[in-house]
Amino acid sequence: MSDWTPKLNPTVDLRRLPLNAEEGFVLSRLDGHTREKDLPALTGFPPDKLRDILARLVSQGALLPGTETASAVNTARSVPPEVEHHAPSLDASDTEPLPEAEASDGSDDEAGSADDVPEAVLGDYRKLFETRLHGLPEDQRVALAHGAEEPQLSALCFDPVPAVIKAVLENSRVGLAHARLIARHHRNPVGLEALVARAAFASDTGVRRFLVRNPQLPVALFRRLWAMRRLMEHHKLTVDRDVPEQTRRAARELLRQRFSTGPSEEKVELILNTEGRALGALVGMPVDGKTTSLLCGRTYRSPMLVQNIARWSAAPPALIAHLLKQELVRRQPQLRMMLARHPNAPADAKRA
Repeated sequence: MSDWTPKLNPTVDLRRLPLNAEEGFVLSRLDGHTREKDLPALTGFPPDKLRDILARLVSQGALLPGTETASAVNTARSVPPEVEHHAPSLDASDTEPLPEAEASDGSDDEAGSADDVPEAVLGDYRKLFETRLHGLPEDQRVALAHGAEEPQLSALCFDPVPAVIKAVLENSRVGLAHARLIARHHRNPVGLEALVARAAFASDTGVRRFLVRNPQLPVALFRRLWAMRRLMEHHKLTVDRDVPEQTRRAARELLRQRFSTGPSEEKVELILNTEGRALGALVGMPVDGKTTSLLCGRTYRSPMLVQNIARWSAAPPALIAHLLKQELVRRQPQLRMMLARHPNAPADAKRA
């Protein structure tokens, strides 16, 4: 496949196009940055099938055409509508149409659009599972999951039974999109363990983001996932209200552990980037000489940062002395007073 990056056509209302479930599914995975050759891993479709779907989307106007797709588009346009490929049904005798995935509107908030599936599409998958798959016996759902294609494969990611989730993960078509669905919606620790056992999925930012928001994520599993993450990442979890309290509590414990042993550069990054707010969770945690030296090598212009350091009982004497020399502190008597009252303030500052 090529380096072409499929992008949504902003002039077309995707909801008015006659999209089938597979086309809607592929559209829901596009973020405007992912190249065509990287989409098989994200969608679970084989390259040849994915190329045909993209060509149809370009021919319908849903995607902006690229030079790499010109010949494929011409081929797609020559295919009669009656033989156009549609999503497979569960049974040849079942004439009820599968729910169609509603296309994304193409908006991208940079923070999570690449990881999130539009709610309308999620609703289609959930509806498909609840109305047509959930009633099947467990062993039949397991067997189906091993060889399912879209949209059934995504729908089975909503199955609450770990055995079905394990079968989904063993499906040769499974990709990051399915892993993110499982991380976000599966509520059994056994199934989540099976997901994290796949290193490629466990290392994905979207999977981790949904896992830490999953109320059934075991603390031991969280510790394995986050043990070596940067201090700033630990801090962000401790203040994220979307993260369950159990996970936030574990994140606070890990933050303190990592702060005592982590690199000095990360400690400085944490203190400066949070304007000292992170120090509230680090009561009694001293810093090493290198961290002190790095902090003392900076000019301070943030009153909030100086105030938070002044409230930090473990602030090293050298840092207090350095702050007292800052122009910001000299101009603001209240900051100087706070620093002078610190237990580690120089004796001459306390007498002043």
